[in-house]
Amino acid sequence: MSSIAVPLWPESWTGSYLFLIRNLIVKDFRVRYRNMSLGVFWSLLNPLIMLGVMWFVFTKIFPNNAIPHFSAFILCGLVPYNFFTVAWVTGTTSILENASLMKRVPVPRVIIPITAVLSNVVHLLIQIGLLLTAVLLAGKWPHWNWFWLVLVWGCEIAFVCGLSLIFSALNVYIRDVRYVVESINVVLFWLVPIFYDFSNILPKYRDIYLYNPVAALVLASRYVLLDSGAPPESLLFKLVLSSGAMLLLGLLVFKKLQSGFYNYL
Repeated sequence: MSSIAVPLWPESWTGSYLFLIRNLIVKDFRVRYRNMSLGVFWSLLNPLIMLGVMWFVFTKIFPNNAIPHFSAFILCGLVPYNFFTVAWVTGTTSILENASLMKRVPVPRVIIPITAVLSNVVHLLIQIGLLLTAVLLAGKWPHWNWFWLVLVWGCEIAFVCGLSLIFSALNVYIRDVRYVVESINVVLFWLVPIFYDFSNILPKYRDIYLYNPVAALVLASRYVLLDSGAPPESLLFKLVLSSGAMLLLGLLVFKKLQSGFYNYL
């Protein structure tokens, strides 16, 4: 089958490309909750269930009274983790799931995994609303440092886009990649300080955590929302560095691998 030559990145993000991106995001949102009685409420139900389970385990079975505002503390970890894992999986499978579209329309293929990640930002905004509600109920009021959240959340979105570009391309050639990603996400749940404090981590492992954008985002969110301070400059530097490097690597790997897609789709 002959391949339709398309650029890695569109020359202009106006007109038909923006129209396509917008429609792909809307389509994903509608399809995800089609025929579901609770609809978009499922975006809130998952973190609420996990919050309830962790609150019961760590306040009733293994009580830990050393962490104040425990519900908000947990959500600062759950919301970034939920977005990361779901966006990474949907980004990984996006090329295969949109194979028919790419065969019919000469669309820059790099749009597909990036749009899959951006469609999950809609759900992320809903969960951030839940997080901010928990923070307000904990007696923490808005302040200027909250603007740092725009930077740190933007870094995680960039990091997931880079990962999705790499793994969506690999998934075209090796269909087991999706299950590798799902397995890594299970391990990641324990390697991100969701239900334990960063101070519990041995000093020799702390730098590794700080270069993990998910863990770094959790820590930055707690600095801003619970400690009412700005994230440390070293944390921000490592977060920006790792996210930018992953996005650049993702674009390079995708450009290298995309030429052979039509032989495998």
